[in-house]
Amino acid sequence: MKTILKLAVAATALVAVTTGAHAGKCVMAGGEATMVTQDLAKFMANAALKNSIAAHNWKASGPVKVKCDTGTIGLAHCSARQKACG
Repeated sequence: MKTILKLAVAATALVAVTTGAHAGKCVMAGGEATMVTQDLAKFMANAALKNSIAAHNWKASGPVKVKCDTGTIGLAHCSARQKACG
């Protein structure tokens, strides 16, 4: 269980964001998570996405796109992406 929690924290900290955004510009913000179940991975990926957008003072625009797969170690991995403007 400790390993899973460490993976969750690491995945939440690993937020993929396009850099170099200037005021008024839009980017594709994102968050990723690897968890034991797909539902948890989706939830954590969405939380990481929202944290990323909030940390950059961006405004979310459009729908959230979530893609999930099962990695080589059998854990669910999800990526959440959304357009964000600042």
